[in-house]
Amino acid sequence: MALDRLFTYEVPVELLGKVRVGQLLRVPFHGRIARGFALTLSDEPPTFATKPVMSIEDESPFFSPALLQLVKWIASYTASPIEVVLKTAVPASVLKPSARPKELLFVEPTGKSAELTKHQAELLADIVRVGGGWMQQLLKEFKTSPSTIRALAQKGCVSIAPRVSRRDPLAGRSVVPTQPLRLNDMQARALDTIFSGSGENAASPRPVLLHGVTGSGKTEIYLQAIGRLLERGKGAIVLVPEIALTPQTVRRFAARFGDKVAVLHSALSDGERYDEWHRIRTGEARVVVGPRSAIFAPVANLGLIVVDEEHDPSYKQDETPRYHARDVAVVRARLEGARVVLGSATPSLESWLNAKEGKYALASVPARVAGRSLPDVHLVNMQEELERAGHVPIYSSLLLDAVKSRLDRGEQTILFLNRRGYSRVLDCPECGWVAECPDCSVPYTYHQADRCLRCHVCGGWAHLPSDCPICHAKDLSYSGVGTQRAEAALHACFPRARILRMDADSTSRKFSHDDILSAFRAGKADVLLGTQMIAKGLDFPNVTLVGVLNADMSLNRPDPRASERTYQLLAQVSGRAGRAEKPGEVYIQTFQPDAAAIAAAAKGDYATFAAGELVDRHDAYFPPYCRLSTLLFRSKADALARDWADLYARSLGEWAKKVNDAANAAVFRVSEAAEAPLSKADGWFRYHVVLRTPTAKAAVDAVKWLRSARPAPEALRVSFDVDALNLM
Repeated sequence: MALDRLFTYEVPVELLGKVRVGQLLRVPFHGRIARGFALTLSDEPPTFATKPVMSIEDESPFFSPALLQLVKWIASYTASPIEVVLKTAVPASVLKPSARPKELLFVEPTGKSAELTKHQAELLADIVRVGGGWMQQLLKEFKTSPSTIRALAQKGCVSIAPRVSRRDPLAGRSVVPTQPLRLNDMQARALDTIFSGSGENAASPRPVLLHGVTGSGKTEIYLQAIGRLLERGKGAIVLVPEIALTPQTVRRFAARFGDKVAVLHSALSDGERYDEWHRIRTGEARVVVGPRSAIFAPVANLGLIVVDEEHDPSYKQDETPRYHARDVAVVRARLEGARVVLGSATPSLESWLNAKEGKYALASVPARVAGRSLPDVHLVNMQEELERAGHVPIYSSLLLDAVKSRLDRGEQTILFLNRRGYSRVLDCPECGWVAECPDCSVPYTYHQADRCLRCHVCGGWAHLPSDCPICHAKDLSYSGVGTQRAEAALHACFPRARILRMDADSTSRKFSHDDILSAFRAGKADVLLGTQMIAKGLDFPNVTLVGVLNADMSLNRPDPRASERTYQLLAQVSGRAGRAEKPGEVYIQTFQPDAAAIAAAAKGDYATFAAGELVDRHDAYFPPYCRLSTLLFRSKADALARDWADLYARSLGEWAKKVNDAANAAVFRVSEAAEAPLSKADGWFRYHVVLRTPTAKAAVDAVKWLRSARPAPEALRVSFDVDALNLM
């Protein structure tokens, strides 16, 4: 179990004045030697016996005072053990005892002369010409042997010594330097808003919500804001929601700021992550780009945090500590006196309401750069397609005609379907049997590439049956469409089309995201078909058509935010079309063309959609007008999870009654215990209780009391998610 308390140690005489807050120390702990962080220092001796600190692991602190404050805030806000938050804030590869810089042999000319053979003299001349280099590079470039170079070293003409070699995540990736672009009036005003509002030298400037339509040049605003702060010796963090966006974003920032840019994300090797983290820590890298965990990067003198696509749910961590990187960014900026910019074409309703109420400054960029128009959006009523074709086609005739016209003109298309695999369900039309994962309450998904059934919850798999295991019927039915099936159908319609698929199955290799997007950008494919990783942030000048194959998928989820997410997803993926000189078109296939989210997304009218959705949320007492939190109960025994969920729901109901009576209003609401929408996962039965409270603290206080008053048995896992984004 993770530790959630502090332990006191004595600083021995030989370490007095050397131990600092944030350092990693070696200490005795329960009969073994352990490592821990120094969180506080005190001159007051304790009233109990203590053991001495054994040594300092690293002279330089891993945490600044502000970062430690942030860690403590997250632990308190999310009701998480502080040990877990500390481990979240520092990459595991950095904390490994074996972690160290990579050293390679470096060959350097000394300037001394000696009697050499002709071959040695020619090699020395080459080494002098290039100024020396890594041994392996010189061996390859000059087609020589280690013994020849060592012979030069023996004669004093070169030196050979180990040097630290950076494991560069961008190695081999070409980056062309760029200069700041001329901002249009709307961009310039947005940049001014970032540096005004609370004053140029304000200790805690207001967060800025940068609401700019897709293609409005938000990234250039970020770049110029960072450039201005770098000139003042400050650093910046840029968060992106999808790992697929990281290579493109890193390349744009590296093109502007060169080696000052570091990247942090889960696809890096341990060595790359170690090197990048220490480049940030030492100040060699001043601009950090990465997904949500990059918010903890040890940037000194932090001046700006950018949260791009701030509405995206991937900023929320789905395991302890369940923090939201956007909220952590706002708090960290406040603690360090930095600016924070939340950018989106489709802001979260929480941020939009904060801007409307004046808690955030609002910077609007309502038009695309260079006068480019937003794409024309067409809603395709799939009910009419069903009546015409007698079945629901994967591609409507309208969308197929649009794809063909792009192929004929040499233009590119993006097709969006937020479900991977070939077919969602394998079933028997005779008896109704459905192929389901035995450990999860979901059907298997059929994957044609390896002809097997896969569970997208636990990762389990099964062989494809030759007949129904119940009635032995041979003709099994494949229903539902995934990206693999959509790709096969597109190949059947356009055999000569070059198609790239981008989903979790096609991007398992390192650099695979970047390779696919680079190939598409280079014109090596006509169509990019993929899941939500292609729906936002990508910029391809030759894409003039976007097709959404099933707009209803996210709308029908059991989620109070379903309408908001549907609008965001449709607006974001639509924004990939027509981003350069060529105009764009979007075709959205739906059975619900009159749904508010879908109709508003077709018009690109965020303000009207947000206004209506906020009224509905207010009336129903849902975020942003309350805090939505969940307690999830998991056990291998169904009855144990169900009974404890019921016990906690009744106990919290009693707590809520006291709060509501005191407030004379129903401000604290507790649902009954119920099966979670995903009622079984990986063999664990799941029940949940949903809380709606006026503040996050109200929920945290109630849950802390309950955990203390009624500790759960070891066979039960109880997870608390404050500010939950979904009810799964």
